[in-house]
Amino acid sequence: MKVLGIDPSVKSTGFGIIDCIDNNYTVISYGTIRPSSRQPFHYKINTIKNRIEELIQKYMPEEVAIENPFYAHNIKTAITLGQVRGAILVAIASKDCPLYEYSPLEIKKAVTGYGQADKNQVKIMVKTLLNIQDDSLGTDASDALATAFCHLNTRLFNQKITESDSHMKDKK
Repeated sequence: MKVLGIDPSVKSTGFGIIDCIDNNYTVISYGTIRPSSRQPFHYKINTIKNRIEELIQKYMPEEVAIENPFYAHNIKTAITLGQVRGAILVAIASKDCPLYEYSPLEIKKAVTGYGQADKNQVKIMVKTLLNIQDDSLGTDASDALATAFCHLNTRLFNQKITESDSHMKDKK
């Protein structure tokens, strides 16, 4: 199962692609999308949308997972982030990819076991869990990889519950 994880931001949208086969994780690609600070806002979100479409076209993930923040520091930040997320959601829909959304708390718990972990703790655990040796891994990309990792683990957990329920029904 190949998953594209996305950490949305107007300045630096993180992305990470992980392939999981038989519970073995392989990091395919990761990085950040940084529109020019000189561009008007609508061009910035178009740049992000186009780049997400390119990533989906190139890597053909089976599913996409995105961080869905439940609060922002102020209303302007919330509106801006909402517009960036909207552009990303349009890109995902245009490529007909299944989408899953996770809160920062869910992502942090999946990666660190602690929902209040800071960005550096998440990055350290992502590097450890995914065997990434790259010291230049940025927090936006590590957050995106954490989002993909969270999704893969959530899928695995749900699959095991389904199998267990099926097994219990067979015993009856």
